[in-house]
Amino acid sequence: MNDILVPGGRDVRGTLETPDADDPDAIVVACPPHPQRGGSRSDRRLVAVGDAIREAGVACLRFDYGTWDEGYGEREDVRNAVRWAADRYDSVGLFGYSFGATLSLLAAATVDREIDAVSALAPTARLADDLDARAALEALECPVQICYGERDSTVDWEPVVERARARGDAVTALPADHFFVGQNGTIADAVGDFFERTLLESA
Repeated sequence: MNDILVPGGRDVRGTLETPDADDPDAIVVACPPHPQRGGSRSDRRLVAVGDAIREAGVACLRFDYGTWDEGYGEREDVRNAVRWAADRYDSVGLFGYSFGATLSLLAAATVDREIDAVSALAPTARLADDLDARAALEALECPVQICYGERDSTVDWEPVVERARARGDAVTALPADHFFVGQNGTIADAVGDFFERTLLESA
């Protein structure tokens, strides 16, 4: 486990975890939920996914956003983390939960690096008029997975799920609300399998 200062002009710090036995070629950048609601790199859903992908041989960079900036600076934090990862690994995936899920889609659609796969857990359709996850999804050509809670009434996930299904993306419904209590293992299995397939088996 290594502490990382993500370059880019904002104070963005992360935790890099790598598989024990391997020198991995692939990494997933994991984006936390809303920082003003307690979201951080230690979020249990991010940790569970990180553990699962490391067992499969994929590194994971979990990070905290810089100073709150209405989603705009945070999107740049994700892009800067992707740039850091892409300079060091052959394949880069993006994962996010809630606010971080929306940012993972927004960043993947606009970053100046190749993204190999994106998994978004409980994304909301938009953070602002020009931070529209459904529109960002349209721009993505890499494999995409959208996971959502069937009882989630916290965020407006339906437009993203509807569009993902129409595109033929991988869509996984979980019997949960927005917080996925008791679902860490199920989330880790679904997301881990997706990244193992898209980052390792397709390499």
